[in-house]
Amino acid sequence: MPAFADPHAASTPLFLTDEAGAAAFIATRPAAQQVWLKAAAFTGALGQLVLLPGPDGAVEGAAFGRGAAKARQRGRFHIAQAAAGLPEGDWHLEGDLTGPESSEAALGWLLSAYRFDRYKSAKGQKARLKCPSGVDATQVMAIAEGEYLTRDLINTPASDMGPEELETAARRLASRHHATIRTVVGEHLLSEGFPMIHAVGRASTRAPRLIEMRWGDAGPNLTLVGKGVCFDTGGLNIKTGGSMSLMKKDMGGAATVLGLAHMIMALGLKLRLRVLIPAVENVIAGDAMRPKDILTSRKGLTVEVNDTDAEGRLVLADALALADEEKPDLVISMATLTGAARVAVGPDLVPFYSDDEGFAAALTDAGVAVADPVWRLPFWTPYESVIEPDVADLDNAPGFGFAGSITAALFLRRFVTHSPAYAHFDIYGWQPTAAPARPKGGVGQGARALLAALPKVLGL
Repeated sequence: MPAFADPHAASTPLFLTDEAGAAAFIATRPAAQQVWLKAAAFTGALGQLVLLPGPDGAVEGAAFGRGAAKARQRGRFHIAQAAAGLPEGDWHLEGDLTGPESSEAALGWLLSAYRFDRYKSAKGQKARLKCPSGVDATQVMAIAEGEYLTRDLINTPASDMGPEELETAARRLASRHHATIRTVVGEHLLSEGFPMIHAVGRASTRAPRLIEMRWGDAGPNLTLVGKGVCFDTGGLNIKTGGSMSLMKKDMGGAATVLGLAHMIMALGLKLRLRVLIPAVENVIAGDAMRPKDILTSRKGLTVEVNDTDAEGRLVLADALALADEEKPDLVISMATLTGAARVAVGPDLVPFYSDDEGFAAALTDAGVAVADPVWRLPFWTPYESVIEPDVADLDNAPGFGFAGSITAALFLRRFVTHSPAYAHFDIYGWQPTAAPARPKGGVGQGARALLAALPKVLGL
């Protein structure tokens, strides 16, 4: 689990300097280190790391370049890069950092230590950081641990992360935080009113289910709904091999809401939390749903299935209808829902949808503050007609050819009609190339921004 170094133990300084202050920093060092830094061409450029020898040749410290302000805008968690290049031991930061910069450095350092080593032997990060002064170590560790949980769930292959295993992970989390949990499994989905979750998952030998977790007994009501498609072949509209290769991450919405739930519970936010996860496999078998089938949802709306590969919105719809029945103060859905979102904003940004201007502003500001970028896209009402076919109330895959993420979000909004506020996040859940604090693989998106925004949004 992520942890900081003992605050009372001896530690080695990591000196931080930008390009403008590099010359002045070098001048403060002992003569031998000045020669060493100049020989290493240390200019304070972003990402430069130089170990500093003491009189006996042992490492006495290190210098890390923070570059110029403009360079730092091209990314995040830059200081975390130093962790991989430092020798084993405890380190502390020396340099002028603002409060938000210190918090980002602390969290980035913990996140950079993440390794998915379930299937191989892997060395952990050797350099440990003392939590910087003024940073809430307990909060940062809770956030990092929630992110570790999300990454582990996404990175686990579908052979070991099916609907039942996802339920087990949720049960472990519930047990740890004294939350309650219940599931509706297999044919019971039909008798309890979740026909679209059943339709998507019925072809798999691994029974579909709805996972429900509750925590907290006071404060505003928050319901998180996460798409838990543990593997997606595309169904009868089968994906190509290349498109299927990353479909173990199609439960990234569920993984992210579980990580966020951990953060909320570990930090003791004064709210009543409900987590709903429709967990299924979308596979091919004799009883798989077919194109042009018409399903009747929990809410009573009929849906024409024009593409069995647009299954995520179907399972989310039944879960959202259930969430809406209690009229919580805020409903949030998170899902790896559309390729259109990636075309629009790429893998690094998370598009979200909300009709609440206050929520949108608070979330955007929070995303900047905690280095978890989000970007608002519109619930564009003029496109409502696009999701309305001739033979049913709704179309799960309209042949519009444009605005695929928006039309998917509009589809989901049809199932939240009683709750005062609803927001949807169309996440990617995957880091395609390694970056500071984010190794290649599963990654949480939007959770930290939400965590930071909730106090303002819900009046906590």
